[in-house]
Amino acid sequence: MSTFKAPKGTFDLIPPFSATYLAVRDAISAPLRKSGYGYVETPGFEDVNLFARGVGESTDIVTKEMYTLTTKGGSHLALRPEGTASVLRAALEANMHKAGGLPVKLWYSGSYYRYERPQKGRYRHFSQVGAEAIGAEDPALDAELIILADQAYRSLGLREFRILLNSLGDKECRPVYREALQTFLRGLDLDEETLRRAEINPLRVLDDKRESVQKQLVGAPLLKDYLCEECKAYHEEVRALITAAGVAFEDDPKLVRGLDYYTRTTFEFVHDGLGSQSAVGGGGRYDGLSEMIGGPALPSVGWALGVDRTVLALEAEGIELDIPAATSVFAVPLGDEARKVLFGLVTRLRKEGVATDFSFGAKGLKAHMKSANRSGARFAIVAGERDLAEGVVQLKDMESGEQTAVALDELVETVKARLA
Repeated sequence: MSTFKAPKGTFDLIPPFSATYLAVRDAISAPLRKSGYGYVETPGFEDVNLFARGVGESTDIVTKEMYTLTTKGGSHLALRPEGTASVLRAALEANMHKAGGLPVKLWYSGSYYRYERPQKGRYRHFSQVGAEAIGAEDPALDAELIILADQAYRSLGLREFRILLNSLGDKECRPVYREALQTFLRGLDLDEETLRRAEINPLRVLDDKRESVQKQLVGAPLLKDYLCEECKAYHEEVRALITAAGVAFEDDPKLVRGLDYYTRTTFEFVHDGLGSQSAVGGGGRYDGLSEMIGGPALPSVGWALGVDRTVLALEAEGIELDIPAATSVFAVPLGDEARKVLFGLVTRLRKEGVATDFSFGAKGLKAHMKSANRSGARFAIVAGERDLAEGVVQLKDMESGEQTAVALDELVETVKARLA
């Protein structure tokens, strides 16, 4: 055993469990890839101010949870705690918004880092698949993203998740609501830090999970009662488009996301089988973020779905993904001459697109066949000196146990035909 262990709040993904994570990533990204979203990858760390400005200085993410570092050159960096700010920065830096044809539609997958109290479903290192549509103010875009996330979850077999939907208004109506909410909050018995947060961004107080705070929030003014006519109309169109697509959702007037950049449409995917960490993903519209990080006005919308949380949701529903075996054919050489010949056949099969593995190391037939069984391969190729003298190898069907002699020069085609 190694002297070292994975840092607290993190975990290693190892086979065969890691195959489920890959399958989840593929399932979430598949609808995006078929809907005009191109892949983007950003660095694991960025200028700390990108997140302070974009995510919000009053958020727990920025004040308590970011991993920050100072480089030898004196630059202040942070490991990325979320994906949107980085993706928008990358799109602006590459002038993608000037290339014509807005919105710029991007999807990404990667690791994110937050210094949190570790618990099941909440880790300090976690992975997400996300999507961003940059540069267009269109309710159909908000609806498209919600529908694609719903499609991704349903393709995995998930059924017991709910979509919560709200509107956070815009720069016209939000300040009026903010003032009303602050007035209400000032009259409550809140601790100093919560009162300070109420002055910077009162909406964040609504998101406070403590029961003592939630009890006092009964009767707090609701944003939906303060929406301007434009925001109301926009939200109604998003709702109508999602409904027409047959996607069920719940209106949640108290829903606010944990990041400061959201405007108008905001949504969350929750799964009640996960206990306190019920959110499996979420997102919304962020029309002012581009200006916050020094770019032009680019109204945008996006989401991120947690891969770890999605895997937990699958477990909660008792869903086992049908993951095909990584290996189709496993070669078992008996003797030195067979090693050379079968290794050459393995290389040929791989070139022909057949997933093939080889039994490495000097061991007896029993140990070789154990390796073949563990691989999950459909067929094993077994050959000893007598087989090679006859110009054949034995092709064994690992399901039925049936074994047939196949001529060496016909093996590749025979295997391909059997697998087809």
